[in-house]
Amino acid sequence: MLTMITAAGMALSMMSAPAAAQVADPPPPDRVVIDVETVNGSGCPRGTAAVATATDNTAFTVTYSQYTAQVGDGSGPTDLRKNCQLGLRVHIPQGFTYAVEQADYRGFAYLSKGASAVQQASYYIQGTSPTTRSSHPFGGPYNDNWQFTDRTQTADLVYAPCGEERFLNVNTELRVNAGSSGNNSSFVSMDSTDGGVSTKYHFHWKKC
Repeated sequence: MLTMITAAGMALSMMSAPAAAQVADPPPPDRVVIDVETVNGSGCPRGTAAVATATDNTAFTVTYSQYTAQVGDGSGPTDLRKNCQLGLRVHIPQGFTYAVEQADYRGFAYLSKGASAVQQASYYIQGTSPTTRSSHPFGGPYNDNWQFTDRTQTADLVYAPCGEERFLNVNTELRVNAGSSGNNSSFVSMDSTDGGVSTKYHFHWKKC
């Protein structure tokens, strides 16, 4: 089950762990390395998605540089929907396994009055069932940063098999609908030209 939180202005979302939540093991001391192996989708042409692992191995970020859906003046019929499917090879130190317990999606949107947008996402470890596809709609008028957080309860976490290297598949989508705004311009973006806007995935570690 996913818990969803919405916040504007890049405010951080505070979430309380369930009382009976299992405490994660400490992250492995050796560096976790993630390689982008496969890239598909109109929102992330090859070379426009970068992955970086936190120095403490608690999370990793994906930064996009050409991920914007738009309608109105200057946009084409295929610009209203953008998506990205990444196949990530996660190199895990021996003796550990992981699950993804939380994903923080951030971006910026400008929506004219009457327009609307939606951000959707799912992720899963190769060979396991995908997470429920989350969907976060919001409407115009809107001119601000946005953030959505999806969190999987501890009992529902799906771990990578111990001793096996599996792809972590990350799927995202942005849509914008002109609605009653006519031909006025509107867009929703996970695009970052300076690296300041990124999607963050939080690890939940367990010793094998």
